[in-house]
Amino acid sequence: MEQLNLSESEWRKRLTPEQYHVLREAGTERAFSGLYNDNKADGLYRCAACQLELFDSADKYDSGSGWPSFTRPISPDRVVEHVDNSHGMRRVEARCARCDGHLGHVFPDGPLPTGLRYCMNSVSLDFRSRTGNPNGASGEPSGA
Repeated sequence: MEQLNLSESEWRKRLTPEQYHVLREAGTERAFSGLYNDNKADGLYRCAACQLELFDSADKYDSGSGWPSFTRPISPDRVVEHVDNSHGMRRVEARCARCDGHLGHVFPDGPLPTGLRYCMNSVSLDFRSRTGNPNGASGEPSGA
């Protein structure tokens, strides 16, 4: 997969301030505030920064955490995992394999078949419906 490497000024032009904070500075949106937390439409979730397809709605579930949660990425090579020791915790950070954008974290408390919870920030994702509505169930604008 070809990497997308942009300068910080190019990222700032491409992303909204909130997207930049999450994707480039490893920020976190407030729980229950994201556009895709309650989205139940059928489709694919892409990286909001580079449009790499990351998650399928078939693997999305309601974790009750306030962030969109998935049991697995579309393919293991789409999401890169790193140990994150920030904020006095040991977590596993999830990043986009193409642009290195921060997506969220992976926790070992998900349902079968994987037992994992890919807990993602809505602002780091861009949903595309398989049924024709490019913006998902809400009809609100998506991603970058």
